[in-house]
Amino acid sequence: MRYLAFDLGAESGRAIIGTLMDGRLNLEEIYRFPNEPVRIPDGLHWDVLRLFHEMKEGLRRATARYGTGIKSLAVDTWGVDFGLLGEKDILLGNPYHYRDGRTGGVMEEAFKIVPREEIFSQTGIQFLPFNSLYQFLALRQQHPDLLSRAQSFLMVPDLFNFFFTGIKAGEFTNATTTQMYNPRTGTWATDMLAKLDLPVNLLPEVNPPGTIIGPLLPRVARETETGAIPVIAPGSHDTASAVAAVPAAGPDYMYISCGTWSLVGTEVKEPVINEQTLRLNFTNEGGVGGTFRLLKNVTGLWLVQECRRTWARRGENLSYSELTAMAREARPLVAVVDPDHPSFLNPEDMPAAIQVYCRETGQPVPGTKGETVRCALESLALKYRWVLEKLEYILGKKLPVVHMVGGGTQNELLCLFTAGATGRPVVAGPVEATAAGNLLVQAMAMGEVKNLAEAREIVRRSFALKTYDPENIDAWEEKYKVLDKLVS
Repeated sequence: MRYLAFDLGAESGRAIIGTLMDGRLNLEEIYRFPNEPVRIPDGLHWDVLRLFHEMKEGLRRATARYGTGIKSLAVDTWGVDFGLLGEKDILLGNPYHYRDGRTGGVMEEAFKIVPREEIFSQTGIQFLPFNSLYQFLALRQQHPDLLSRAQSFLMVPDLFNFFFTGIKAGEFTNATTTQMYNPRTGTWATDMLAKLDLPVNLLPEVNPPGTIIGPLLPRVARETETGAIPVIAPGSHDTASAVAAVPAAGPDYMYISCGTWSLVGTEVKEPVINEQTLRLNFTNEGGVGGTFRLLKNVTGLWLVQECRRTWARRGENLSYSELTAMAREARPLVAVVDPDHPSFLNPEDMPAAIQVYCRETGQPVPGTKGETVRCALESLALKYRWVLEKLEYILGKKLPVVHMVGGGTQNELLCLFTAGATGRPVVAGPVEATAAGNLLVQAMAMGEVKNLAEAREIVRRSFALKTYDPENIDAWEEKYKVLDKLVS
């Protein structure tokens, strides 16, 4: 059977056909399109109308190739961002981008009304200034007129599902990223939201991953020349789909879903909401199959992506493989940065920001492109080690293997660095974990795959995996002490 996944990331979106045959999943990219945010006078926005247009083009191409052979479709995207619908379901402006600066200081203002400890107790979500909760508060403060006209609140993938089906429905894995959802009660944290004077009546019913939302609208089916195929909510948060495709055979492992962001954590059966997770600012996001993802959001390849973008603006167009080759030849473990330092969130010049950070922390300053990229990659691997150490402390057990999935696994240098920094074997792959998880949840919804364990068995049979063993552990150990001090 064939399923269609729309996987939208921070830089691009893809339409991917998944074919299940003889216990294996085969992936075929049908269409790829850019995802370019748009800055207008009031801030940075996602161009959701263009993205929906591109998804319809992807559906049209899939139908042209396979006709009525497509069994369902599903959309996954990033978390935290949302759109508002007004009277007669009119979209009230393009959703804001999580990197927009309008939420500065909002989190601290919220703590004056509802203490930090209470927010964490209610939601179990780590504190990030762009969480939906603070975006929602910023909207109330800065655009009360817009909020007064709103009648529905939909996370970005739920908004696309609405465009496809006309049905407004929430989905569990993305709802949990908002810091507005209580994972212990399985409901929106309405009491907390009421204290913050936020309109809880806008929030949708939340469905588990694998829910069939409904058929395509007749108009969309006609435009794309397809039938009324069902739209399914997968793990609509892309990390939830990626973790569903982690090829682990046992329960004790750390995963790294690596792309623009790195989501670093482990899978648990219940949310872990206690003093340790609050102090360490860990998060409990919803997973597939009744699981939770105890994890830390770590800035991923964003540092390298932004370095490349800065150099391209200067006329130096270098591929990622060229930059990685330069990094491989650069001196090892010279300087370390905390990838999550606020100065790296959205600087105008990322190489300069890295140099300033190193200078201000009394370290050698990377001078060449290779040294800058190597510093970013080594620092990322060391931050993974920091998260691993804290996870093992919280859970009281060792996590003996690291599974890396996603586009970041194509950077073999990062995989090698991660093995050295963590002192654990790193199993890398699949690259297309998010799409694979999306497709396999569709297959579970349609009764073709029994459960999450069978889905992961299919992943192990379907994709080539590569293992990296730790090297130069003593040198990494010494540099980890520097990173630990910077983070502390």
